[in-house]
Amino acid sequence: MQPRISYITLGVDDLERSVAFYRDVLGLPTDGIIGEEFENGAVAFFKMAGGLTFALWPRDSIASDCGVSKGGPDPTALMLAHNVEHRDEVDALMTALPAEAVVKPARELFWGGYGGVFKDPDGHLWEVVFNPKHAG
Repeated sequence: MQPRISYITLGVDDLERSVAFYRDVLGLPTDGIIGEEFENGAVAFFKMAGGLTFALWPRDSIASDCGVSKGGPDPTALMLAHNVEHRDEVDALMTALPAEAVVKPARELFWGGYGGVFKDPDGHLWEVVFNPKHAG
């Protein structure tokens, strides 16, 4: 098996609200919510760089489809990162966010990088970071 992640699916409590955040606030391209005609089928896909697909799917649907109990949200269970090529991209993204989404404002990081942390409407954490050792 080659190590590869093709899809990342986040469970959300309000699909429309989450799609609006990722589409309208973060600017991710999507065709919107599809599959609403199927039980537990409503989902939204976002094509990302490198062939990755990012998906939003209701937590109730994930629980039903997988036969597991829906637990409470845990923002520490998963953290995603968006690495940028220039330090000013961190500031641009962080300042475009609603104030309530910012968890840690952009700042110098102890290892020499620069970054900030925000949360989506369901509390999923995202780090936006510039790493000068891997820039360009």
